[in-house]
Amino acid sequence: MTFPRRIIILILCAIIATMTSVRAFPDGAPVDACVKPRKNQPYHGQARTQSLETNPYSVVASSSEYGPGSQITVTIGGDIFKGFFLQARNAHTGEWIGSWAQTPNTNTHPECSAVTHADPREKQQATLIWNAPHNSQGQVYFTGTVLKDYGTFWADLVAQVAQ
Repeated sequence: MTFPRRIIILILCAIIATMTSVRAFPDGAPVDACVKPRKNQPYHGQARTQSLETNPYSVVASSSEYGPGSQITVTIGGDIFKGFFLQARNAHTGEWIGSWAQTPNTNTHPECSAVTHADPREKQQATLIWNAPHNSQGQVYFTGTVLKDYGTFWADLVAQVAQ
């Protein structure tokens, strides 16, 4: 193989690898998103979270109080978005708590009480259902990230409670 041909093959491989990485995780965040150093944030190359002051999305929970086996609805809305990753956390300890119902176009990560999108299509809204533990009661908050697209996202969002 000649030197110029080898360079062309290397360039083509680099282009294909780049195209593959841009399309990573079209079916939602992997479970290790729960434990990475930048919690609740996607690892999309050099992309970093946008300022919370520019956040075009609302994340609204039907309640912050739960009883044994109760359910809380969490709704994401606002501008069109492609993805999300939310976790339920105990309001006093910050620990993961409860589980998410499998709803249309979602994937759940029960090991860290997280829910994420299941497809890369544009979304106007997502309605999610969180299941409280069967043996406790208390307060919960929902935190995570909404992605407008691969490189534009808002992290560390905390759901507001509907009035």
